[in-house]
Amino acid sequence: MSIYLKNLTFIYDQGLAFEKKALTDINFAVDPGEIIGIIGQSGSGKSTLVQHLNGLIKPQKKNQVLVDGLDLGDPETDLIRIRQKVGIVFQYPEMQLFEETVEKDVAFGPKNLGFTKEEIHDLVIDSLKLVGLSYENYKGRSPLLLSGGEKRRIAIAGILAMKPEYLILDEPTAGLDPFAKEELLKEIVSINKIRNTAIIFVSHDMDEIAEITNRIYVLKKGQIVLEGSKNLVFSNYSMMEELGLTLPETMKILHEISQCSSGIQVDKFDLDETTDEIIRFYNHRIKSGN
Repeated sequence: MSIYLKNLTFIYDQGLAFEKKALTDINFAVDPGEIIGIIGQSGSGKSTLVQHLNGLIKPQKKNQVLVDGLDLGDPETDLIRIRQKVGIVFQYPEMQLFEETVEKDVAFGPKNLGFTKEEIHDLVIDSLKLVGLSYENYKGRSPLLLSGGEKRRIAIAGILAMKPEYLILDEPTAGLDPFAKEELLKEIVSINKIRNTAIIFVSHDMDEIAEITNRIYVLKKGQIVLEGSKNLVFSNYSMMEELGLTLPETMKILHEISQCSSGIQVDKFDLDETTDEIIRFYNHRIKSGN
């Protein structure tokens, strides 16, 4: 099963004087267990797109948004069921924390979905563990008094406690320090591996996108202008530049070297791999006398 969008077009204030087309003919798919990235400048349609994936915005026609075969344009479709399948964590989700303890906040979702007390207890423990937090150390603490990184993890744990099959993360590392960013990225990858949860990762940070995603969709003015593997997307330097999107730092270094001399591989996203490639390249040049 999968999430599938077919020729999705969405117009805000349709039929009114100030109507605005936000998405045009979007074809998009997410398969179970994969991590995909969505990139594009502000106003490109990223938020409108991801809000269609769990019914926060309903498609304006039938058979345009399907989640595991369920048509989100059909008024008979149970949106509560959809929102259990597809969890969404918005930018700065800690602003939505409201319960007096971490345990109650994480338990809020599964409680409203009708899980038993025993199931909720286990889900809270497991979800906190997935984001790197100990249940015993955090269960009785106020989520409002935690650090920014801890709050972000609590908010994500609250969505994970509903056992989604797909998890949308909209700028999940925004505002975090470099250490907290790296830790959260590791935990996102771990969630994907342990639960086989598909991740839809929206970010302006190309290094983050390059680090954890398998496939990428690039949006411009409500249209998908480029899609494919990260190698394919980031090797399209001219289009990325035209869209005002930077290359990952590792690729930028390799690309700059390639402008001066051929023979270096530019499709490296990991810092260690990049370092090894530069060493290999210059060792080869020294041996060949170039």
